[in-house]
This record gives sequence, C-alpha cells and structure tokens, in this order.
Amino acid sequence: MGISPYLRRLRESVGHDLILVPAVAVLPWDSDGRLLMVREAETGRWQTIGGAVDPDESPQDAAVRETAEEAGVQVTLDGLRGVAGGPQFRLTYANGDLVSYVSIVFDAHVLGGEARADGEETTEVRWCTAAELSELALTDFTVALFEWVEIGAPPTE
Repeated sequence: MGISPYLRRLRESVGHDLILVPAVAVLPWDSDGRLLMVREAETGRWQTIGGAVDPDESPQDAAVRETAEEAGVQVTLDGLRGVAGGPQFRLTYANGDLVSYVSIVFDAHVLGGEARADGEETTEVRWCTAAELSELALTDFTVALFEWVEIGAPPTE
C-alpha cells in the first residue's frame, strides 16, 4: 500500500484510528468501450485506478497523477461520473489502519503511454468489456463503487 508523506505524518499522530480521506477513482475508457483496470498488489484483486488526494492538490490533478503512477498512461479527464462515500467505502488495511474514503469518480480516456503495472501498488493491467468486468475478482471497494456510480458501460456522449 502506497502512503503519502502527509498521511504517514497523520498516522504518527492518530495511530490506527479512523480518518476521512478524500480520494479519486479514474475510469479510463478506450474507443471500443473497454475500461482499464488494475490488479491490486496486496490482495491480488482487480480495482479501478485511484488513490488519495494530497494536500493542496486538485482532485483532477490527483486523478491524472494516480493514473500515471498505477497504470503508466497519461489521461485526459472527460467528466465527473459521481462522488461516492459512506459505510461501504470504509476500509481496514492489513496493518490495522481505518480509513473512510470519499471518492470523486472521473471518466477519462488515454492520451499516451503504454498501460503497465507499477510493480508496487499494481501487478497487472487489463482492458475490460462490461461482460469481462462481471467475471473479475474485484475488491469490495470496487464492487461498491461500481454500484454507486452505475458502471457497466462507458459514458454516453
């Protein structure tokens, strides 16, 4: 699990107590209507690209940064799909850290780069059709996110 210097300092003060974290989730679509997914290193399950918004970072900049870090591609954001939060977005990490995420979900498309895992947070990348998404072993967070923002097809233009 990657953790920003800001969150690391915060954890030094609050330990494993629950913290509320603003985050982004990025849904990069290709011209064939497939969604770019990443395999999470810690669990081996599939998830959307995303992560925490750093202090003084815009959600848009966080979305672009996270996509480059986790999947090796540069994206342009096409719009806001939704904002997700609530009990289904609360996680307990293996080290005991409690986090409640509020995720800003963006649709995007790839401008450049070659999709590849970073080898730290992600171990594999995959372009998926709607049918293939239903066959993947998804993280619980991703299942909740897909239900919240009604994923299954690319945005309509």
